[in-house]
Amino acid sequence: MHRIAAVVVPPVLSFDISIPLMVFNSVPHYDVRVCTARPGPVPTVGGPEIVVTDGLDAMADADTLIAVGSGGEPAPTEVLDALRKAAAGGSRIASLCTGAFVLAQAGLLDGRRATTHWGLAGDLATRFPSVDVRPDVLFVEDGGVFTSAGAAAAIDLCLHLVRLDYGAAVANAAARLAVVPPVRPGGQAQFIETPLPPERGTSLAPTRAWALEHLDRPLTLADLAGHANTSVRTLTRRFHAETGMSPLQWLLHRRVDRARELLETTELPMDQVAEKSGLGSADSLRKHLAARIGLTPTAYRASFTQAPT
Repeated sequence: MHRIAAVVVPPVLSFDISIPLMVFNSVPHYDVRVCTARPGPVPTVGGPEIVVTDGLDAMADADTLIAVGSGGEPAPTEVLDALRKAAAGGSRIASLCTGAFVLAQAGLLDGRRATTHWGLAGDLATRFPSVDVRPDVLFVEDGGVFTSAGAAAAIDLCLHLVRLDYGAAVANAAARLAVVPPVRPGGQAQFIETPLPPERGTSLAPTRAWALEHLDRPLTLADLAGHANTSVRTLTRRFHAETGMSPLQWLLHRRVDRARELLETTELPMDQVAEKSGLGSADSLRKHLAARIGLTPTAYRASFTQAPT
């Protein structure tokens, strides 16, 4: 059982507290506890108080600690000391949104790449010049410390941690239960020009769903544009506005995700995995998997042979 402690530092959004509970509790291999320096009612930003019953002793045996909240305000000394102790003891450290300020105050981001909500990235960089702030990514990992941007990006980071622990198939199942897309790449831009799909039924979501059902085919821009009943130029512009990626970049990410699921859940030979995921050949599968996660297909399959599913 993988133990997770979400450390709440007021002021905090109730939404941010709910994210690790929603994602990790959908996977039976996690034990999730929410704790704070002063147990009891915790004020939230623009919402009702939330009662947190566990104190910082819940951090003592956690495998992963996630700092949630702070709004950039000073964190209690006991929280910072507990985080430093956990990091020194080998626990995985993460933060959601403005929780990055807590990790920075603890000195855990010194010399590391990190991110936070784009609206506060400049403040983080100014107050903590030893941190390499990346304001234009959804989440980033550096030296075993993970930080996410705000809102939905926190869901992406939690799903990414699930995928690291138990593989793409389990992470995608958790994403389906949360009714969100599969894990978005951490390097995707935070601020998308049109964050919500256009109105009047012109979203490309049906075309993306169709593409996911036909990843084994050699899909082209013309194929996608034909399904969306639009021009290639318009397709490319709208695709980037809705996803932050070009159509072909999105397709490649989805093909690699499909290959990872097949490697985890089947014993298909590599050429068939490549064919069913649309990557073409075993050599292409090897190239793209190594570029994405730094492992060969054989090594990746071996890593998850004994993982719970």
